[in-house]
Amino acid sequence: MKDDSRPEEGVLFDLSSRAKFRVTGSDRLRFLNGQITNDARKTKETDALEACVLSAKGRINAHLFLSSESDAFVLDTDPDLREVLPARLERYLIADDVEITDVTDQFVLFHLLGSNVSSVPSEWRTLRARRFTTAGQDIWVDSPNRERAKQELSARFPLHTEEQAEILRIESGIPRWGRELTDEIIPIEANLEERCVDYEKGCYIGQEVISRIKMSGQTNKRLCGLLARDGGPITMGAQLRAPDGGREAGWITSATRSARLNRQIALGFVKRGFNSPGSVVEMIPPEDVPGKELASIEVVALPFI
Repeated sequence: MKDDSRPEEGVLFDLSSRAKFRVTGSDRLRFLNGQITNDARKTKETDALEACVLSAKGRINAHLFLSSESDAFVLDTDPDLREVLPARLERYLIADDVEITDVTDQFVLFHLLGSNVSSVPSEWRTLRARRFTTAGQDIWVDSPNRERAKQELSARFPLHTEEQAEILRIESGIPRWGRELTDEIIPIEANLEERCVDYEKGCYIGQEVISRIKMSGQTNKRLCGLLARDGGPITMGAQLRAPDGGREAGWITSATRSARLNRQIALGFVKRGFNSPGSVVEMIPPEDVPGKELASIEVVALPFI
């Protein structure tokens, strides 16, 4: 069976549905650094920086990618946050010279991933970005040129569907907004510490919680890979419990079938005491899935591949 999710010679993803914003004004750097978990001073015109916006309790309000221009920062985030993110940021604008402009409809966004990624026309803005386990290129194109760009790029690189992108995301152990990332999750719990958190920068909203977790070295739960021990299916949304039928052990957030592994795989949050690789928990199917029995689930390290 052909594995269409494997990025060998370069594959293309259309991320145009993502919400996009420009942040301008003389106070933009200071303001953003007080809002995001990473250091905006490290942004470049050639690289996208990954970061989170948090609540005062350290929970994730948004997950985003940020880059700089000569007079602005440009960021993109999940489409469900198109109204939520600017409202969250503007809540902390007081006397700052900062303007947040929605440019979602002005640009389309492609991501090119693979070992044989060639240069693209200089008229399009390109950035190095790590959206999966390896770095690729973001390609920003003015919306009127969308079809031409799509035709030129897809003629050279296979254009992956949303379903193929989702398989690769889960294989890579990458959390997604609305699944693994919600306003109840702390970045470290979702394995975003290395990618999104800078411990050397100045203060930002939610920093106290993040610093406290770093000092303790412990979290209540962690995002893990999950495999059914009998090779059977795993149900998204199912709860996990201790194998003796006792304590709650977590829940499943995403599931798919991996052609490369020839089995179903899943992501989920597993509580402390059960989340070491090799641990075994039980899956309790949701009540709206009739006829499903308890399944024995093994916790594995991420990424799967």
